Amino acid sequence: MVEGHYERSRFVIDFHLAAFAYYDGLMVIDELSLGQVVELKPEPDNPHDPNAVAIYYKEHKIGYVPEAKNDFLSTMLYFGHGDIFEARIQAMNLQQHPERQFRVVVYVKDGREKTMLSE
Repeated sequence: MVEGHYERSRFVIDFHLAAFAYYDGLMVIDELSLGQVVELKPEPDNPHDPNAVAIYYKEHKIGYVPEAKNDFLSTMLYFGHGDIFEARIQAMNLQQHPERQFRVVVYVKDGREKTMLSE
């Protein structure tokens, strides 16, 4: 970092992966690693939470964004802005309770280079 230059963080939110034990997480647990890309998918028809955001690894649902933290992501995804986000496994501890084994971080993608190239 250049002294006197402030670089903004791309960080949006992080959370423990909810409901990991109830979906396909155990089927792919050996494939998950730190930094692994995961996908955010809105579930507006979810009967328990209309703001539900599922987390997928490849075609496997491995859990959800916790309900207390899903409102902003749900809104952005619902209105088609999911391509601005990048979600990755931030931390893992398989000795913890299943609801605390995986932590996911969501960043906003850096689109500045693409914008500068098109000008």
